Amino acid sequence: MATNYEGGGGGGGGGSGGAAPPKSIPSGDDAVWADAAPLIEAACNDLQEGELVHGENFSLFAAMSALEIMDPKMDPGIESSGYCSVDEAIENGIAPVPLSFDRTVDVKHTLDVMDHLLACEATWHNGHSLAQTVFSCIYILRIERTSPHPLLHSYCRVMRATCNAVVSAVSDARTHEEEDLFTMSYGLPLKDGGDDKCLSILNSVEETVSRQLRACKAQPSKKKVLEEFESLQTNPDLEEGYCRAVLCRLRFRKHFYHALTCMRKPQGRGLELARKHIAACLSELDNMFKSLDFLRSHSFYQESAVTSTTASGCRPIGFDVSLNSRLLSPTPPRAVKVLSWIDAVSYFEKLLHYLDTICSFSLDPALESVLHFIVKFQLSQPPLVARAHLQLLLVHDGKLYGRDSFSDVIARSLALPDVTKDKEFQTNEFVLQLGQLLINLIKILCANTAWQRRKLGKILQDWSVISIQLELALKREFGELLNSSVDESVCMKVSKHLLMWAQEQTYWIALRFLTLGFELQLYSPSEYCMVYWYMYVIFMKQVETMQIRIVTGSDSSRRKGKKKRDHHARDSGRDAMASSYCLLLQCYMCLSEGLAMMLAALRNESNAFQMLNIFNSEQERFIQHFELLQKAQVPEHISYHIFKESTAHACISDVVKHNYFREAQRIAASLKGSFSADPERLAELRLIEQVAEHNRIALNVINQVGAGDPTLRVPLEFTHHNHFVVAVVKRS
Repeated sequence: MATNYEGGGGGGGGGSGGAAPPKSIPSGDDAVWADAAPLIEAACNDLQEGELVHGENFSLFAAMSALEIMDPKMDPGIESSGYCSVDEAIENGIAPVPLSFDRTVDVKHTLDVMDHLLACEATWHNGHSLAQTVFSCIYILRIERTSPHPLLHSYCRVMRATCNAVVSAVSDARTHEEEDLFTMSYGLPLKDGGDDKCLSILNSVEETVSRQLRACKAQPSKKKVLEEFESLQTNPDLEEGYCRAVLCRLRFRKHFYHALTCMRKPQGRGLELARKHIAACLSELDNMFKSLDFLRSHSFYQESAVTSTTASGCRPIGFDVSLNSRLLSPTPPRAVKVLSWIDAVSYFEKLLHYLDTICSFSLDPALESVLHFIVKFQLSQPPLVARAHLQLLLVHDGKLYGRDSFSDVIARSLALPDVTKDKEFQTNEFVLQLGQLLINLIKILCANTAWQRRKLGKILQDWSVISIQLELALKREFGELLNSSVDESVCMKVSKHLLMWAQEQTYWIALRFLTLGFELQLYSPSEYCMVYWYMYVIFMKQVETMQIRIVTGSDSSRRKGKKKRDHHARDSGRDAMASSYCLLLQCYMCLSEGLAMMLAALRNESNAFQMLNIFNSEQERFIQHFELLQKAQVPEHISYHIFKESTAHACISDVVKHNYFREAQRIAASLKGSFSADPERLAELRLIEQVAEHNRIALNVINQVGAGDPTLRVPLEFTHHNHFVVAVVKRS
């Protein structure tokens, strides 16, 4: 298509007197030209910030390669460096050792290098490459040169070892697929045979500085102390302040490395010790922040504390941000903006809290607890490093926590103790396949939300296929007995439970896929109706499947006879909890159906939330949002036409009569006793009650005023829950 030109600008040759372009272009044999101006104008008016109109053959990779998009991680622009090699930079005095022959200045510069490296490390964790951040430090690139300087040498060695540990964790977890730059080392010296002794070197330096600090505090005359002991620097009035500043940085580096190492121990054996190191890290970060005023009060040429990459405000020596772009061809060419030191400290505080949350997990073997913990952990959008360590804890050597086989995990979820240690069950082909699907699911749930949602949509097909295969196998083996009243064999009972369990997990994945759309803001208010309707259908299917499994399990328990009363007690407790969870799903179902019907009624009676878009019809948007669910037939026989039939005649008065929101409130209130020992569930129930109460009030107001009132406005807000909106009634 081409835009018609009206009137004329310059013609050929760049002059103003040329002929005006034609008002239309003649159509050829293979193309028909049309005026695209109205379409482009409509697109400009409709698109919000961050949205893009593109054809089916569009790819971000091609666009990234063709256009300068101003993201430092992908921009092909380059900043020139005055040095062509590390040796040339060293010869020109960029990274002297010692940093200064004045020992006080030397300590200042060393602290600046430490602080800037911390800022570089935080910048690397946030998605930039090692070559542009940590390894922009020439002292790291030529670490053997720092041997005459024990303080700098010990810090750089532990820094490099820490980077290697983080790269190893992220690579092993395979979460780097979402951020390719993170694990690329570009041939940089990330490993060294001597790094296994890095902590012993640092401990030696730490002990020396500790003695210097104790000497300062113990003696009344600091001059006398400096004469008797080798001091850190030459100014006795500054000795204590510099010793404290150095010590907290060394100790943070030591404890952080220890924490990462302990978290990698199999079966969670190092988690308790890791928590102690994490607490020490947080304490040292606090001490580092307290050193800010002292360092800034004794430095010159300060930058703003908000933008400076060092606590002192001085620019560090020994760094060249563009040097690696000349030495290593795959290195991103553009220099990146390093986080400020204050932002780096803040980042590490958050990271350590996330790691502490992981370490505090009880390692509950129940699959429901594992999935609930991951979803809750992901709500605050933890960084890549934390998510990688969570995944490595949960899945190690193909086992949950490196301890429990996923066949055992499935057996516990089925609540059939007879099959827990059955070898035939453990080696069953379907059980092994489901175990691998569970491993993939846990790994996907540990990814960032955008990448996670894409992968969840794709693995739905695998779960749907294995459910179909299980159902066919069940009919093939026990077809004539499925509907009979005779006692079930163990094999038949296990097969039926396994099928229902697989279906429940499939519905759980589908709901996670849909709710992530709210967190990623993928739905517009005009699309909420169809999303809540689809959620309602899945909740309904999940409740039905769970109810059948609970009833089947209760029937089989009653057939066991009187000899196993202890088992009866355990089974009844398990059934009670399953029933409570089933009621919670019914509560979500009522809430979803109520929201879908209320929004449909508003659309029908007041033309609110209409999809006025020339690019996509409502049916096309339905397909776009639910295509992956439809392909996996989750649930079966659901289409856009069924959605339209369900909502086409919705009206406010009928929605009020059905009392969807009041029913959700009633169920939530009745469940508080069942979840009295679970504060998280209680908090969720309170949120559900608030959402239901506010929507019930809004619905009654709309019913009284009349949905057709032209002055009525009903904006939707996520004020109480991340996934369920609240209607707010306003008059214009």
